Amino acid sequence: MNLIGAFVFYTYFCVRKMLAFSMKKILLLEDDLTYSKIIKKFLEKNQYQVTTATKLVDAYSIMERESPELIITDYRLPDGTGMEILEKIINSKKSTPVILITNYSDIRTAVKSMKLGAFEYITKPVNPDELLATVNEAFNIKNHAFQSSEADDNQVILPEEVEDDYFVGESRVALQIEQYINLVAPTDMSVIVLGESGTGKEYIAKRIHQKSKRSSGPFVAIDCGALSKELAGSELFGHVKGAFTGASDNKTGHFESAKGGTIFLDEIGNLSYEVQIKLLRAIQERKIRKIGGNKDIDIDVRIIVATNEDLAVAAKNGEFREDLYHRLNEFSMEASPLRDRKEDLFKFAELFLQASNRSLEKNVSGFSEEVKDIFMNYSWPGNLREFKNIIKRAVLLTGDGEITADVIPLDLSLPENSVVEIGGAKDLKTSFEEQEKSLIIKTLEEVKYNKSKAAKILDMDRKTLYNKLEKYSID
Repeated sequence: MNLIGAFVFYTYFCVRKMLAFSMKKILLLEDDLTYSKIIKKFLEKNQYQVTTATKLVDAYSIMERESPELIITDYRLPDGTGMEILEKIINSKKSTPVILITNYSDIRTAVKSMKLGAFEYITKPVNPDELLATVNEAFNIKNHAFQSSEADDNQVILPEEVEDDYFVGESRVALQIEQYINLVAPTDMSVIVLGESGTGKEYIAKRIHQKSKRSSGPFVAIDCGALSKELAGSELFGHVKGAFTGASDNKTGHFESAKGGTIFLDEIGNLSYEVQIKLLRAIQERKIRKIGGNKDIDIDVRIIVATNEDLAVAAKNGEFREDLYHRLNEFSMEASPLRDRKEDLFKFAELFLQASNRSLEKNVSGFSEEVKDIFMNYSWPGNLREFKNIIKRAVLLTGDGEITADVIPLDLSLPENSVVEIGGAKDLKTSFEEQEKSLIIKTLEEVKYNKSKAAKILDMDRKTLYNKLEKYSID
């Protein structure tokens, strides 16, 4: 090899290495090898670097060795579930987004994963466009967060940042909730918001804050289900340097950050007995003490909590401190499940449609009558979160015009409690093959069936193109 050839080869090698280094790294956790291979190839074609694993134990090793920037995991795995890797990410305090792939039979689990901190869930059969859009969105949000100058981990929402998309509703239960909000908001009473996962309990808490005398102060929301038992006290009340292994600096807790505003504790029933004692003291004395500290700190916060459990029963059974329950339960209200407020269904549908059009840059105009019937007859076990996710997916697949039944998951139109066997890899493979066939035909038409040009545009050799022409019966 002469010097010029060597230089060209070296330059090519360096460029390839730089490109590989700059590609975003994804860990794909899927035990169906065919399914995994298809997803991996698709994402790699879209300039992502993908490492695969079939078991949790292998995924943990890869996470230590390669530090992936995004994790895509199936829910059901040979040695556990995708929720376990999500919990590991949360407990390690890393900001790696997690996308959960699940069957519709696991929709409640998928909603729970969002509460724990999953970036998104998508259901099988996975649509390639939906998968790619979700992955791109995860990286866009991650990059935005990385570039932000905000260094505090607390989820503090200042008044001007609170989303103004609360929908009051027209149903009887919705109007009653609004009446309760207007009644309790001007006071400083502690409030318990009850309701199933996905019913909008945090939106109710924000609404109370916005209508309160504390609206000019911060709104601090904490998901107690995502707090590890070891660090919950530190997250809520702060710690001093050296208080425990890893406490390399002083930390301001959520209660201190919420000064003059409202603190919202979601899934309050998940707090340990020790933390419940500290919380009771904070409510009674309006003082906290940092972990490892020796002086009290005055606090000025309004407390709103939420749960999908029956705290009264938990208190009687000794699973939750009864004195704390009574301190928190100065006023309570319940967020109704979507199945009990069908009068509001299409108001929510329109809100979610507009939001999806904006975020996906689409122009979908509405819903067909068949889709409306499907929505009205479905029980929505995942409530508003599931409804929003379904519409976002439908908008992505529709693009413009009306949403029709063919982009709505089959499970929604089936009788309740029926079981559908989903082919998994076969369904995804079929979807990819249909797109590939369509792309080949379109390319051939553009080049007037010049197969050499078509192969070059499609980035494949002529032999591969001829094989695909035969496979798809394209003349």
